[in-house]
Amino acid sequence: MSHHIEDILSHWQTAPHDEWVLAVITKVTGSAYRKAGAMMLFHPLGRSIGLLSGGCLEADLRRHAQMSLEKQEAVLVQYDASDESDASYQLGCGGIVDIMLVPLKRENHYLNFHQLSERLYHGGQFFYQITLPHRDTALANVTASINAYDEVNFPVEDFKRAGILRTGQAVLIIPLRSRYRLAIFGGGLDAQPVVAMALSLGWQVDLIDERTSYARNYDFPGARIFKQSADMLPEHFESHLDAVIIMQHNLELDAKALSMVHKMDRSDHLSYVALLGPAHRRERVLQKAGLSKSDFNCFFSAPAGFALGGELPESVALSILAQCHGVLHGARQIPLEKVMV
Repeated sequence: MSHHIEDILSHWQTAPHDEWVLAVITKVTGSAYRKAGAMMLFHPLGRSIGLLSGGCLEADLRRHAQMSLEKQEAVLVQYDASDESDASYQLGCGGIVDIMLVPLKRENHYLNFHQLSERLYHGGQFFYQITLPHRDTALANVTASINAYDEVNFPVEDFKRAGILRTGQAVLIIPLRSRYRLAIFGGGLDAQPVVAMALSLGWQVDLIDERTSYARNYDFPGARIFKQSADMLPEHFESHLDAVIIMQHNLELDAKALSMVHKMDRSDHLSYVALLGPAHRRERVLQKAGLSKSDFNCFFSAPAGFALGGELPESVALSILAQCHGVLHGARQIPLEKVMV
């Protein structure tokens, strides 16, 4: 199951008037599984949606969520994994995690979850802001608002990650965006693990293949399927498109797709394009499309993916999506041991 904010909100919308409790990480000092701004929901019947740790804190958080409901107040909790007397010490992360739990009620306008869902539906990036109490506070005193990047009075670059702004009352500012959107040209069997992995990451997946016996609905549950050629896609198809993978195993079709993607590359959103196949095949496809590698503004990967080893479709899917994930998140391609501190 994806833990993307849209999935969390989708579960809430099934019963918005139930006594849900929002738990949000407000601050992290040192190492932790999730960072500030991570959110999850607790339902009074015991159900929880989302994740704030590797599963170690959630049982204790459920107890605090129940306490928050009983008091009808926000509850502030701190887990100190550097303190041997703290319940989280055995996690071994060594960090300090501050979490606020607050009931979603009419009095606090359900922390504007309805508006948040609508904003995510329309796509793009924005800030979600939640006021933070200095101590346990009345329910109505915790509020939330939504602001576009160009409407807030602080530098955007300061809040690429969630951060706290103090203007009298502390405010947690969480940068959010709609799901990453991936378009895959090619609905063969080797596209199945690509689609499945991308969906598990919480991405939206569009699958394009004009061939009759490809891209069948029952082979790709969860994907939006377009049974049409690349040059017949709907108007504004490229809107909020983040990544493209071309894997049709057909030179003519791949060249047509690459030509269309080159036009989409003018969009500010497109960050990653991958073409399956070895370097000599790449040159043939580019030649047919009348293009060169330097014509692309985004990250152009051909041959697609990382050299992880393995030749089965699952291995190929992993190598491409790992690279794509890194590009979309602006990650440097360095060993994990050098960034896990």
